Amino acid sequence: MPIALVRMKTNFGFQKVKEEEKEPKVQEVFSNVAERYDIMNDLMSFGLHRIWKDSFIKEVGSFDGKELIDLAGGTGDIARRFIDMGGKNVTVCDLNQNMLKNGKFNIGNKFNKRYTRDIKWVHANAEELPFADESFDYCTISFGIRNVTHVNNVLEESFRVLKPGGKFLCLEFSKVENSFVSRIYDAYSFKFIPKIGKLVTHSESSYRYLVESIRQFYHPEELAKMMRDVGYYSVNFRRLSFGVVAIHTGYKV
Repeated sequence: MPIALVRMKTNFGFQKVKEEEKEPKVQEVFSNVAERYDIMNDLMSFGLHRIWKDSFIKEVGSFDGKELIDLAGGTGDIARRFIDMGGKNVTVCDLNQNMLKNGKFNIGNKFNKRYTRDIKWVHANAEELPFADESFDYCTISFGIRNVTHVNNVLEESFRVLKPGGKFLCLEFSKVENSFVSRIYDAYSFKFIPKIGKLVTHSESSYRYLVESIRQFYHPEELAKMMRDVGYYSVNFRRLSFGVVAIHTGYKV
């Protein structure tokens, strides 16, 4: 009697879907919102995402002569900040072609030759990077890791492409532990953000998924453990804005 194959399932927001279905669904979400993604980030966070990303890039440390790979970085926000801090040789990876196209266009309109000269745009999956071992000094991912199918694969790939002594940095939404703030945050997230998304991007369902994906993501302690399990040391995280987001860091030996 043939053995039936067990089809693994994963979260797509609050839905359970087959693992092979998640990636195309996520890509559809970002294709739907790519052109207005930056505007929505400003509206949803009241501009706080800019402060979070500024704090995030400062965690990198030194910039001169260092090479950075930014995963799920289609907006170019982290790459631009790295260049502004004196860095160069940034590789932006994103699986969504629309996000890459719009990010590259927006960066090109900043009239900074270093952005176009020092940033390389690569269509690639963060779970299977097309780069040699020990290629980069820093690996960053900002608000992207919760959208992948296998978080462990991303952590393993980031570890692989980092040079010895390299640093991994992840900026992601977190768990708000203050009950009063949590109630306000949940009400705003579920009642207002999808409606704003509908008005701005004409895709309410995309922002419903994005809100749900935040609630389904790992607790910071869980992600820290996953980082340690793949080999990172000196793993730490720092919460910002009452725990709405957290910056995770770890080093490769």
